[in-house]
Amino acid sequence: MTVVAWGRLVAAVISVSTFAFLFLHDSWHTDNMFLVPDLILIVALAVAAVLPDRPARTALPVAFAYTGGVLATSAASYAVRDELGLPSLTGAIVALALAGLMTAQHHPQPAKPRP
Repeated sequence: MTVVAWGRLVAAVISVSTFAFLFLHDSWHTDNMFLVPDLILIVALAVAAVLPDRPARTALPVAFAYTGGVLATSAASYAVRDELGLPSLTGAIVALALAGLMTAQHHPQPAKPRP
């Protein structure tokens, strides 16, 4: 399985699980400071996951970096309340690891035609 395929799979899992979390925890209220960032990460990951290969190689790391930031902030908000936001922390670590892994991948350039 390629890194892009893993990225697509993880993006779908994080996107769907975040969407489900909003329902399970009744987080659709306007006083939820993570509602808009969560909705953006849901859409960003879902769109990046279904793009063709070439644009997905750019969109997935960007979506994962954004997701890592949102989920790390969420984990920190739990931490200041002396709680462990394990799902947020795990999601942030996985998203940031994939963002780094996909960005660090070497993409060979096509050979230049000879004159």
